Amino acid sequence: MSLTLAPAGPEAAETLAALHAAAFDKPWSASEIGALIGGAGAYAVMAQDGAPLGMVMSRILFEEAEILTLAVAPQARRRGVGLALVNAAAGLARQGGAASLVLEVGEDNPGAIALYGASGFVQVGLRRNYYDRGGRQIDALLMRLDLNSGRP
Repeated sequence: MSLTLAPAGPEAAETLAALHAAAFDKPWSASEIGALIGGAGAYAVMAQDGAPLGMVMSRILFEEAEILTLAVAPQARRRGVGLALVNAAAGLARQGGAASLVLEVGEDNPGAIALYGASGFVQVGLRRNYYDRGGRQIDALLMRLDLNSGRP
């Protein structure tokens, strides 16, 4: 696999929305994604290998950055795409002056929890009943990465 990472702006909203739809039950629309990317401090990175394989959207607010969403196409999972996207988001957050990167992840998503743990994130909180999974309420783990720890 010849993975390339590139910034993605509002012009890529349709492609990012398609990636998001392949990864989530309640996907974000292209207009929602375009509006988020166009916001202050927001950025997105897309992973490709000829075709789009994944995306990460983040935003920097003062000393803290947040991963808003990360999506990897089902056929590209467990091939390093998610890790590359997390590392790219962390690097851009660090360049933007953030000292930490935070995210929420559903406790029912062990693959994502393992990915974030392998990337150096640690759980720092719990948001009860944060996600609605078709009437089932799922807690979210609040995770944080110290961007000054020397990790990629």
